[in-house]
Amino acid sequence: MAEPRVILVTGARKGIGNSLARHYAGLGDRVIGCSRKPADEYENYRHLCLDVCDETAVGELFSEIKSTHGRIDALINNAGIAAMNHALLTPLDTARRILDTNVIGTFLFAREAARLMMKNGGGRIVNFTTVATPLRLEGEAIYASSKAAVENLTRILAREFGEMGITVNAIGPSPVRTDLVRNVPEEKLQSLIDRQAVKRFAETADITNVVDFFLRPESAMITGQVVYLGGV
Repeated sequence: MAEPRVILVTGARKGIGNSLARHYAGLGDRVIGCSRKPADEYENYRHLCLDVCDETAVGELFSEIKSTHGRIDALINNAGIAAMNHALLTPLDTARRILDTNVIGTFLFAREAARLMMKNGGGRIVNFTTVATPLRLEGEAIYASSKAAVENLTRILAREFGEMGITVNAIGPSPVRTDLVRNVPEEKLQSLIDRQAVKRFAETADITNVVDFFLRPESAMITGQVVYLGGV
């Protein structure tokens, strides 16, 4: 029987991150999740509280993973925040929080994961982007731009980490009914869905399917890729 994988999921308290954490814990993997607020723990799952753009806290988290498990096999960089506002109505503080969480947080976790993965022959990193980036959605200038940065980061890290046996890919979900879109007007969401080839909301199972593919041992040659859902 294969040894359980050690998988870290950021933003695991709710939404997509919570679904992914429960999915892999249910498969018997050793899952560590994190978010700013506490969350319930369950079999094969441990939750830690931190801000993903706090470099010291991130370093301490990975030190604990190394001490407890000795390795990390996969990082799922799910943590992210969004705000839908016209650029003229977007406060600087909001812009900075989005960029810090989505870009700096993704970078810090990828960097620290790679440092641990390279000592154990490789691993998998999956970042999260959004269909708002290729669709250049009005009202999401900072959010879409932050995810464009994540996509470029994904492609460059794939090259930098490739010789270490580490793959780096990204998934861009179409709208999913989570807290991230809770305050978005229904007509705005429907307008977005109408621009997709597959005209429906995405389900967490659609996302899990892609992440599963990226994490498979057979996907060792798949790196630097961005997969959007819905056929945008």
